[in-house]
Formats: sequence, C-alpha cells, structure tokens
Amino acid sequence: MNKINELEKLKQMYINCTSCPLAKLGRTQVVFGCGNPNAKLMLIGEAPGKNEDIQGEPFVGRAGKLLAQILESCGINRKDIYITNIAKCRPPHNRTPLPEESKACKTLILEKQIEIIQPKIICTLGSCATQAILGRPVQITKERGQTIKTNLGLILPTLHPAYILRNKTKYKLLAEDIESAIKFSKS
Repeated sequence: MNKINELEKLKQMYINCTSCPLAKLGRTQVVFGCGNPNAKLMLIGEAPGKNEDIQGEPFVGRAGKLLAQILESCGINRKDIYITNIAKCRPPHNRTPLPEESKACKTLILEKQIEIIQPKIICTLGSCATQAILGRPVQITKERGQTIKTNLGLILPTLHPAYILRNKTKYKLLAEDIESAIKFSKS
C-alpha cells in the first residue's frame, strides 16, 4: 500500500475518534494533518485552533500564515512538507491539550503518521509538542534549535509561531530553526 492510501486509511479509522475527552468538548472535526506523504521534513504543532477546526487543516490561522511566510523565505512550499499537531481535536477555548489528550493522539495517530511518512527530521513547534514527543518537561527557549535523537526519529524543537506573534523579537530564532531543519532534510 502506498503512503497516501496508508494515511487515508489511518485517517478514516480515527475520523470519529472518541478516545479522549476532546471528542465531547465541541470539536467540529478531527484535524488529521496535511502535506506531502513523502516529506523529509515533518512539522508538529500543539492542537488545532478555531480556524483549523473549521477548515480541517493544521496551521491555517495567523500562526499558520506566519509559518508559511517563514517556509517561503527558506525556499520551501508548505505542500512539500507534512504538517500535523499532537492533538487532533481543538481543545475548548484554545487551551493547551491535557497530557492524556496528547498521549491518546500520539499513541493512536501521530506515531503511525510518523511511521508511514518516515521524515528525515521532525520539527516540533513549541513546548507542548516537544514535551509530548520527548515524554518529559522541556524549557523550549533553552532546548530549541538542538537536534535530539528519539525512538520516533530526529527531533528539532523550536518556538511555536503563535509565540512569535506575541514576541516578535524572537522571529529570527524560529526562522533559523526552520531553515536548519529544511537544510538537514535535504542533506
């Protein structure tokens, strides 16, 4: 089976997922992920926001526009990479997903997405995504930009684009980390 079919089969298995409380807390849909199933670079964020929940695609709001701008400045189209989130359903009031919510999605869906896509490097966006992948607390401002070997592959933690919208002086750090991940994915 090819990667497109494998991802679609996985998506259909969990399109009506009820494995954690987020299923009952007002989600519109499961926001699975999108992009190139043969991508060498995967970006993993926290959870869908309002716009993502409506459109069914990760990173389409303000943070997504900023991310697209950074990708474009690095010479890559977001269609050339794969983008998803730790939590596949929108938490109420855009709160951070609870550990059990992140764990459910990671175990049931995300680990399988990574296994299917087999990216050369995974860039985790923000502390929530990084903590969920690493399975330990992180200080994202101290660990960003450093590659870490995990059982899921090579991880490069960085700042979340939403954080940059609130702290514009940190833009360069996110751009540098994304550029490093892109270069590594092409090497």
